[in-house]
Amino acid sequence: MKRFILMAAAAALLAIPAAEAQKVNKEATLSKLEKSDADIANAQKVNKDALLSKIEKSDEAVADAKKGAKAATWINRGRVYYDAAAEPTANLFAPMETTLLKLSVGDPTSTEEVTLNGSKAIAWNYPYFIAYERDGKIVAWKQLQEIKEGALDTAIEAYNKAYELDPKQASKIKNGLEQISNYASILGNVSIEAGEYLTGAEAYLAAYKAQQCPAFGEADPALLYYAGYLLTVDGANHPESFARGAQALNDALAAGYTDEAGDVYYYLFHSYYGQKDKDAAFLIKAKDALLAGIEKFPKNEKILDGLMQLYTSEEGVGDPADLVGMIDKSLESDPDNVDLWFGRGRVFYKLKNYDETINSFKKVVELKPDLYEGNYYLGLFYTVKADAMNTEMGQKNYRSQSEYDADLKEVNVVYMAALPYFEKAHQLKPDDVDTVDYIKSISFRLRDEPGMMDKYNEYNELLKKMKGLE
Repeated sequence: MKRFILMAAAAALLAIPAAEAQKVNKEATLSKLEKSDADIANAQKVNKDALLSKIEKSDEAVADAKKGAKAATWINRGRVYYDAAAEPTANLFAPMETTLLKLSVGDPTSTEEVTLNGSKAIAWNYPYFIAYERDGKIVAWKQLQEIKEGALDTAIEAYNKAYELDPKQASKIKNGLEQISNYASILGNVSIEAGEYLTGAEAYLAAYKAQQCPAFGEADPALLYYAGYLLTVDGANHPESFARGAQALNDALAAGYTDEAGDVYYYLFHSYYGQKDKDAAFLIKAKDALLAGIEKFPKNEKILDGLMQLYTSEEGVGDPADLVGMIDKSLESDPDNVDLWFGRGRVFYKLKNYDETINSFKKVVELKPDLYEGNYYLGLFYTVKADAMNTEMGQKNYRSQSEYDADLKEVNVVYMAALPYFEKAHQLKPDDVDTVDYIKSISFRLRDEPGMMDKYNEYNELLKKMKGLE
C-alpha cells in the first residue's frame, strides 16, 4: 500500500504540465527578487542620482566664466559636495538608539555578531554603511561607499575659493566650513571606536583643513594631534603611516599644541621609532622627541618608558646612566610609582649594577606584592647576580679550600634569596614554565641545603608534566 501511494504521488507530479511548473518557479523567483529590492530600498534611501545631478550642474557652473567668477557659485558648490559626502551617514550619531536608527534609515539588509576593538558588537549592514551596536545603542559606523570620491576635499576647496572671490561672504562660508568640520570630527571619533584608524586620521585632517580657511577663524591644532596619534597607531599595520603621523604631530606642536600630559612627544617618538629600519637617523629623532618631552613633562611615565626602551635596547643612542637622574627626579615627587621603580631596575640591569637592580625591584614588590612580573624579575635578577658571582669564582685562583668555601657560601646565599620570589611568582602564575624551571635548577644547585633536594624532586616532576614528558 505504501509503495502504491508513493507511485501515485509521483504520477501526480508528472501530470503537471512543464510550462506551468516553469511559470510557478519564475513567479516565485521574481517575488523573492522584488522582496529583496524592497528590503534594500527600505534599508537605506540615498538619492544618488539626484546628488550626482547637482554635482554635474555645479561642475558646469564653475566652468562657466561668468558664473565661476561669483562667490555664490562656489558656496553652492561647497554645499553640494558636502551633501554628497555626508548624505550616506547624515542621520547617524553616537550613542543612537537602534529603534531610532530603524526609523531614520529603515531595517538593515542583515545583522551579524562581530568583534569591535576587542569587544563583541552587532553589525547592522546597510548598502552605504555598517553601524555597530552594543546594548541597543549605535557606538560607531563605517561608510562602505561614497557618492563622489573626494567630495569633502572638493567642498573645502570650494569654500576657500568663495572666500578668495568675496571675503564679505565670510559668514556664509564659515557656516559651511563649520558643518564640514563637525561632520569630519564626528567621523574621526566613531572611526576610533570602529578600529578604522586610517579613516579616523583622514577625517581629523579634513576637519583641520576646513578650519584653516581665513573665514573660519583659528584652527584647532588638537585635530592634528588626534590625526597624528591615529596614524602612528595605524603604522603597526601600514608602516607608511608613521611618516604621516610624525608630520601631523610636528605640525600640531608647531601650531602651539601640547596636551595636558605631554603624550604628544611620546607618540612622536613612536612615529620616528617606527621608521628606524629605513634610516638610523630616525633613532636620534626618536630620542630627541623624548628628551624634549621629558624636559617639559618630567613626570610623564610614557615618555620615561620610551626613553628606557630606547636606551636599553638600541646601541649608540645614549648612555642608560643618564636616565637614572631623570627617574630619581621623578621619584622624588612620586615615590610610590611602581612603573618608575620598574624602569629604574631595568636601567640598572642594563648598566650591570645588579645590587641597584635588586633594590629597585624590591621596591616594586613592596608596593605591589601580588604583581607577578615584580616577583619573577626580582627572582631573576638575584639569579643573574649569583651567576655573575659564580663566573668570578671560576676566574679566581684560590689559595685554600676554606677561601673557596667562603665564596661559594656567599654565592649560594644569593641563589637562595631568589627562591621565595620565584615561588611567589609560581603561585601567581602556575602555568609559567620558566618560573618552575628556575625553581628546579636553583633547588638542585642548593641540594645539600636542608629541604632543597625534596624541592628539586617536586618541581622536576612538575616541570616534566608541564612539558608533556610524563
